[in-house]
Amino acid sequence: MNRSRRNTLSLLAAAALFPGAALMFAQAVPASEGHLLPYSAASPDNCCMYQPPPAEAQNPNGMHIFIFAGLKSHGPGEHDYPQFLADWSKFLTAHGAVVNGALQAPSAEDLAYTDVVVIYKGDAGFMTPKEHAAFLAYVKRGGGLVSIHDSLCGPDPEDMAEFVGGGKKHGQVNYTLLARLTYDAVDRSSPIMEGFPNRFSTDDEAFYRMTWATDPKIHVLATVKIPNTPSARRGGGVGQVVPQIWTYEHALDGGRPARAFVWMQGHAYENFSNPVIQNMLLRGIAWAAKRPVDELVDYKPRVKPRSAFIPMRKR
Repeated sequence: MNRSRRNTLSLLAAAALFPGAALMFAQAVPASEGHLLPYSAASPDNCCMYQPPPAEAQNPNGMHIFIFAGLKSHGPGEHDYPQFLADWSKFLTAHGAVVNGALQAPSAEDLAYTDVVVIYKGDAGFMTPKEHAAFLAYVKRGGGLVSIHDSLCGPDPEDMAEFVGGGKKHGQVNYTLLARLTYDAVDRSSPIMEGFPNRFSTDDEAFYRMTWATDPKIHVLATVKIPNTPSARRGGGVGQVVPQIWTYEHALDGGRPARAFVWMQGHAYENFSNPVIQNMLLRGIAWAAKRPVDELVDYKPRVKPRSAFIPMRKR
């Protein structure tokens, strides 16, 4: 451990024992080592957090996004959660966000400074009591959620519906598998759907036999008529018109208003490269974070000016 690090830890310990030591710590930490984040009402258990300075390509004023991904499942090009974490952490950073993430559920400490959690993980409804409590507290204080594909699947669809407006029961035949899907836009006036065609087709997987929140209900942005596939026939879903893109605004008992945005596709990873899908997701993420809906779409990175070349004088 280097001397600077030992000194910082010593000062932290002193601050805990002697009230006056806090000022000494604030003055003693060199600016080049990091900065102290101020106390936030969203994180009552932490008065401050030691953070490194932002990366050069990062927008320090951007919304804070946590990507909750998981281990890969299915075949090549399908359910590639780790690739999403790698690609979209860079993609969202380039669009002005401050991004964190992991192949596991965020902790309470992770959520303390998070505006929106983007979940792309199979069966995210399987949470430990500790993970569930952290999510519950996060949503209760108004934190945003974005659910992609089978993230809303789990053992208790009613519980997931409480978080994101809809839940899918694990173990049921409630899916089409890969099929040609055609979206019908329901609310073209939503700013999230700007540029989204009235009808839009792609190859992916749709879900049905959902458990829906009832008070309040979801706000449907687009539906899909379930195509005639073997699994849809087995599950009795053929021909049903089912919401696949929606928003959900609610407040847990005693909590602040919270937002969730859901896109139930993402089985085929190539669809994340479609500009129509990308812009819809960027707007949905910003909306769920309670930020201007075009903040990520319209972000222009600050161009660092080139330093002028000053030739050395000959002696």
